[in-house]
Amino acid sequence: MHNAALAELGLAGEWSYEAIEVAPDHFASRVRALPREGFVGANVTVPHKLAALALSDMASDAASAIGAANTLSFAGGRVVAENTDAIGFLDALPDPPKGERVLVLGAGGSARAVVWTLVTGGAEVAIWNRTPAGAEALASEFGARIVKPNRADGVLPVGNQDVIVNATTVGMGASSDQGADLRSLPIDADALGDRHQLVDLAYGAVDTELVRAARARGARVVDGLEVLVRQGAASLRIWTGLDPPIEVMRQAVRADEWQANSDPDT
Repeated sequence: MHNAALAELGLAGEWSYEAIEVAPDHFASRVRALPREGFVGANVTVPHKLAALALSDMASDAASAIGAANTLSFAGGRVVAENTDAIGFLDALPDPPKGERVLVLGAGGSARAVVWTLVTGGAEVAIWNRTPAGAEALASEFGARIVKPNRADGVLPVGNQDVIVNATTVGMGASSDQGADLRSLPIDADALGDRHQLVDLAYGAVDTELVRAARARGARVVDGLEVLVRQGAASLRIWTGLDPPIEVMRQAVRADEWQANSDPDT
Protein backbone atom coordinates (compact mmCIF):
# COMPACT_ATOMS: atom_id res chain seq x y z
CA MET A 1 0.00 0.00 0.00
CA HIS A 2 2.65 2.52 1.01
CA ASN A 3 5.08 1.48 -1.72
CA ALA A 4 2.30 1.80 -4.31
CA ALA A 5 1.65 5.32 -3.04
CA LEU A 6 5.35 6.23 -3.11
CA ALA A 7 5.56 5.04 -6.72
CA GLU A 8 2.52 7.14 -7.65
CA LEU A 9 4.12 10.17 -5.98
CA GLY A 10 7.36 9.65 -7.92
CA LEU A 11 9.34 8.82 -4.78
CA ALA A 12 9.98 5.13 -5.35
CA GLY A 13 13.58 5.73 -6.39
CA GLU A 14 14.54 7.24 -3.02
CA TRP A 15 11.84 6.07 -0.61
CA SER A 16 10.66 2.60 0.40
CA TYR A 17 8.41 1.13 3.09
CA GLU A 18 9.50 -2.09 4.80
CA ALA A 19 8.47 -4.29 7.69
CA ILE A 20 10.79 -4.62 10.69
CA GLU A 21 10.11 -7.07 13.48
CA VAL A 22 11.40 -6.11 16.90
CA ALA A 23 10.99 -7.60 20.37
CA PRO A 24 9.56 -5.33 23.09
CA ASP A 25 12.82 -5.23 25.05
CA HIS A 26 14.71 -4.02 21.96
CA PHE A 27 12.07 -1.58 20.75
CA ALA A 28 13.48 1.66 22.16
CA SER A 29 17.04 1.05 20.98
CA ARG A 30 15.83 -0.06 17.53
CA VAL A 31 13.74 3.08 17.08
CA ARG A 32 16.60 5.33 18.17
CA ALA A 33 18.80 3.70 15.52
CA LEU A 34 16.36 4.22 12.64
CA PRO A 35 17.21 7.89 11.88
CA ARG A 36 20.91 6.98 11.55
CA GLU A 37 19.91 4.34 9.00
CA GLY A 38 18.11 6.86 6.82
CA PHE A 39 14.52 6.33 7.98
CA VAL A 40 12.28 9.40 8.13
CA GLY A 41 9.59 7.68 10.20
CA ALA A 42 7.88 4.48 11.19
CA ASN A 43 4.48 2.98 11.76
CA VAL A 44 4.10 1.12 15.05
CA THR A 45 1.66 -1.65 15.78
CA VAL A 46 0.81 -3.74 18.83
CA PRO A 47 2.39 -4.34 21.27
CA HIS A 48 4.55 -1.23 20.86
CA LYS A 49 2.08 1.68 20.74
CA LEU A 50 2.44 2.65 24.39
CA ALA A 51 6.22 2.32 24.24
CA ALA A 52 6.31 4.49 21.10
CA LEU A 53 4.62 7.33 22.95
CA ALA A 54 6.81 6.87 26.02
CA LEU A 55 10.11 7.15 24.14
CA SER A 56 9.09 10.12 21.99
CA ASP A 57 10.59 13.56 22.48
CA MET A 58 7.40 15.26 21.32
CA ALA A 59 3.83 14.07 20.87
CA SER A 60 0.76 15.42 19.12
CA ASP A 61 -2.28 16.39 21.14
CA ALA A 62 -4.10 13.32 19.78
CA ALA A 63 -1.34 10.87 20.73
CA SER A 64 -1.03 12.40 24.20
CA ALA A 65 -4.79 12.34 24.82
CA ILE A 66 -5.24 8.80 23.50
CA GLY A 67 -2.18 7.55 25.37
CA ALA A 68 -0.67 5.69 22.43
CA ALA A 69 1.20 6.34 19.18
CA ASN A 70 1.15 4.41 15.93
CA THR A 71 3.26 6.81 13.84
CA LEU A 72 6.72 8.20 14.52
CA SER A 73 8.67 10.76 12.52
CA PHE A 74 12.31 11.71 12.85
CA ALA A 75 13.46 15.26 12.31
CA GLY A 76 16.16 17.38 13.87
CA GLY A 77 17.31 14.51 16.07
CA ARG A 78 13.90 14.20 17.74
CA VAL A 79 11.32 11.42 17.74
CA VAL A 80 7.83 12.86 17.25
CA ALA A 81 4.81 10.70 18.07
CA GLU A 82 1.43 10.85 16.35
CA ASN A 83 -1.71 8.72 16.40
CA THR A 84 -3.19 8.35 12.93
CA ASP A 85 -5.61 5.65 14.10
CA ALA A 86 -7.83 8.52 15.20
CA ILE A 87 -7.75 10.59 12.01
CA GLY A 88 -7.83 7.44 9.90
CA PHE A 89 -11.05 6.34 11.56
CA LEU A 90 -12.57 9.80 11.19
CA ASP A 91 -11.57 10.09 7.52
CA ALA A 92 -13.13 6.69 6.77
CA LEU A 93 -16.55 7.86 7.99
CA PRO A 94 -18.83 9.15 5.24
CA ASP A 95 -20.20 11.88 7.53
CA PRO A 96 -18.96 13.72 10.64
CA PRO A 97 -20.01 11.98 13.87
CA LYS A 98 -21.43 15.08 15.59
CA GLY A 99 -24.79 14.28 17.19
CA GLU A 100 -24.62 10.57 16.30
CA ARG A 101 -25.37 7.87 18.85
CA VAL A 102 -22.48 5.42 18.64
CA LEU A 103 -21.97 2.02 20.25
CA VAL A 104 -18.30 1.00 20.50
CA LEU A 105 -17.47 -2.66 21.08
CA GLY A 106 -14.14 -3.04 22.87
CA ALA A 107 -11.92 -1.03 25.19
CA GLY A 108 -8.39 -1.74 23.93
CA GLY A 109 -5.92 0.44 22.07
CA SER A 110 -8.00 0.84 18.91
CA ALA A 111 -11.11 1.57 20.96
CA ARG A 112 -9.25 4.32 22.84
CA ALA A 113 -8.51 6.12 19.58
CA VAL A 114 -12.07 5.64 18.33
CA VAL A 115 -13.78 6.79 21.53
CA TRP A 116 -11.55 9.85 21.86
CA THR A 117 -12.21 10.79 18.24
CA LEU A 118 -15.96 10.34 18.54
CA VAL A 119 -16.34 12.19 21.84
CA THR A 120 -14.22 15.13 20.70
CA GLY A 121 -16.25 15.13 17.48
CA GLY A 122 -19.51 15.60 19.36
CA ALA A 123 -20.91 12.05 19.26
CA GLU A 124 -22.84 10.40 22.09
CA VAL A 125 -20.76 7.30 22.83
CA ALA A 126 -21.66 4.09 24.65
CA ILE A 127 -19.04 1.39 25.29
CA TRP A 128 -19.34 -2.36 25.75
CA ASN A 129 -16.38 -4.54 26.63
CA ARG A 130 -16.12 -8.21 27.50
CA THR A 131 -14.45 -7.10 30.74
CA PRO A 132 -16.78 -4.44 32.21
CA ALA A 133 -13.98 -2.77 34.18
CA GLY A 134 -12.22 -1.90 30.92
CA ALA A 135 -15.34 -0.24 29.55
CA GLU A 136 -15.90 1.66 32.78
CA ALA A 137 -12.33 2.99 32.86
CA LEU A 138 -12.44 4.11 29.22
CA ALA A 139 -15.86 5.71 29.58
CA SER A 140 -14.79 7.59 32.68
CA GLU A 141 -11.59 8.85 31.07
CA PHE A 142 -13.15 10.18 27.87
CA GLY A 143 -16.66 11.16 28.95
CA ALA A 144 -18.63 8.28 27.44
CA ARG A 145 -21.02 5.84 29.11
CA ILE A 146 -21.11 2.07 29.39
CA VAL A 147 -23.83 -0.25 28.13
CA LYS A 148 -24.63 -3.81 29.19
CA PRO A 149 -26.50 -6.63 27.41
CA ASN A 150 -30.16 -7.12 28.24
CA ARG A 151 -30.66 -9.64 31.02
CA ALA A 152 -33.41 -11.41 29.13
CA ASP A 153 -31.54 -12.32 25.94
CA GLY A 154 -27.93 -11.32 26.62
CA VAL A 155 -27.67 -8.99 23.60
CA LEU A 156 -26.97 -5.30 23.38
CA PRO A 157 -29.77 -2.88 22.47
CA VAL A 158 -28.74 -1.49 19.09
CA GLY A 159 -32.09 -0.26 17.80
CA ASN A 160 -31.56 3.32 18.97
CA GLN A 161 -27.92 3.51 17.83
CA ASP A 162 -26.88 5.28 14.65
CA VAL A 163 -23.40 3.75 14.38
CA ILE A 164 -21.89 0.51 15.68
CA VAL A 165 -18.10 0.25 15.80
CA ASN A 166 -16.40 -3.11 16.29
CA ALA A 167 -13.05 -2.26 17.88
CA THR A 168 -12.44 -5.80 19.16
CA THR A 169 -10.26 -8.43 17.49
CA VAL A 170 -13.32 -10.57 16.73
CA GLY A 171 -13.34 -11.18 12.99
CA MET A 172 -9.59 -10.91 12.42
CA GLY A 173 -8.86 -13.82 10.06
CA ALA A 174 -11.33 -16.27 8.59
CA SER A 175 -13.35 -18.46 10.92
CA SER A 176 -13.82 -22.10 10.03
CA ASP A 177 -17.18 -22.05 11.80
CA GLN A 178 -19.57 -19.80 9.90
CA GLY A 179 -21.30 -17.55 12.41
CA ALA A 180 -18.76 -18.14 15.17
CA ASP A 181 -17.55 -14.53 15.07
CA LEU A 182 -21.07 -13.20 15.49
CA ARG A 183 -21.64 -15.47 18.46
CA SER A 184 -18.57 -13.91 20.09
CA LEU A 185 -20.26 -10.51 20.15
CA PRO A 186 -23.47 -9.62 22.03
CA ILE A 187 -25.09 -8.35 18.84
CA ASP A 188 -28.34 -9.56 17.31
CA ALA A 189 -27.60 -9.29 13.60
CA ASP A 190 -31.33 -9.25 12.83
CA ALA A 191 -31.60 -5.96 14.73
CA LEU A 192 -29.34 -4.25 12.18
CA GLY A 193 -31.01 -2.40 9.33
CA ASP A 194 -30.75 0.37 6.81
CA ARG A 195 -30.79 3.05 9.51
CA HIS A 196 -27.51 1.73 10.93
CA GLN A 197 -23.92 2.27 9.95
CA LEU A 198 -21.35 -0.37 10.88
CA VAL A 199 -17.63 0.33 11.14
CA ASP A 200 -15.64 -2.89 11.61
CA LEU A 201 -11.97 -2.30 12.39
CA ALA A 202 -11.21 -6.01 11.96
CA TYR A 203 -10.06 -6.97 8.49
CA GLY A 204 -8.64 -9.89 6.59
CA ALA A 205 -8.69 -11.67 3.26
CA VAL A 206 -12.50 -11.92 3.40
CA ASP A 207 -15.25 -9.80 4.91
CA THR A 208 -15.94 -10.47 8.57
CA GLU A 209 -19.16 -12.20 9.60
CA LEU A 210 -20.35 -8.93 11.12
CA VAL A 211 -19.77 -7.01 7.88
CA ARG A 212 -21.58 -9.66 5.83
CA ALA A 213 -24.53 -9.71 8.22
CA ALA A 214 -24.79 -5.91 8.25
CA ARG A 215 -24.66 -5.64 4.47
CA ALA A 216 -27.26 -8.37 4.06
CA ARG A 217 -29.64 -6.36 6.22
CA GLY A 218 -29.10 -3.08 4.37
CA ALA A 219 -26.78 -1.33 6.83
CA ARG A 220 -24.10 1.03 5.53
CA VAL A 221 -20.66 -0.50 6.08
CA VAL A 222 -17.13 0.84 6.48
CA ASP A 223 -14.75 -2.11 6.65
CA GLY A 224 -11.38 -2.42 8.32
CA LEU A 225 -9.44 -2.13 5.08
CA GLU A 226 -10.81 1.33 4.44
CA VAL A 227 -9.80 2.45 7.94
CA LEU A 228 -6.35 0.91 7.35
CA VAL A 229 -5.96 2.87 4.12
CA ARG A 230 -6.99 6.13 5.74
CA GLN A 231 -4.64 5.84 8.71
CA GLY A 232 -1.82 4.81 6.39
CA ALA A 233 -2.50 7.82 4.20
CA ALA A 234 -2.35 10.10 7.22
CA SER A 235 1.04 8.66 8.17
CA LEU A 236 2.35 9.11 4.63
CA ARG A 237 1.25 12.75 4.64
CA ILE A 238 3.22 13.35 7.85
CA TRP A 239 6.42 11.84 6.42
CA THR A 240 6.34 13.27 2.89
CA GLY A 241 4.33 16.47 3.26
CA LEU A 242 2.39 15.41 0.16
CA ASP A 243 -1.24 14.50 -0.37
CA PRO A 244 -1.37 10.69 -0.54
CA PRO A 245 -3.05 8.97 -3.53
CA ILE A 246 -5.95 7.42 -1.62
CA GLU A 247 -7.40 5.44 -4.51
CA VAL A 248 -4.02 3.94 -5.40
CA MET A 249 -3.54 2.87 -1.79
CA ARG A 250 -7.07 1.46 -1.64
CA GLN A 251 -6.58 -0.59 -4.79
CA ALA A 252 -3.20 -1.87 -3.59
CA VAL A 253 -4.40 -3.04 -0.18
CA ARG A 254 -7.51 -4.70 -1.56
CA ALA A 255 -5.48 -6.41 -4.28
CA ASP A 256 -3.11 -7.72 -1.60
CA GLU A 257 -6.01 -9.10 0.44
CA TRP A 258 -7.61 -10.64 -2.66
CA GLN A 259 -4.30 -12.32 -3.52
CA ALA A 260 -3.95 -13.64 0.03
CA ASN A 261 -7.43 -15.11 -0.15
CA SER A 262 -6.77 -16.63 -3.60
CA ASP A 263 -3.32 -18.11 -2.94
CA PRO A 264 -3.61 -21.71 -1.67
CA ASP A 265 -0.16 -21.46 -0.09
CA THR A 266 -1.03 -18.43 2.04
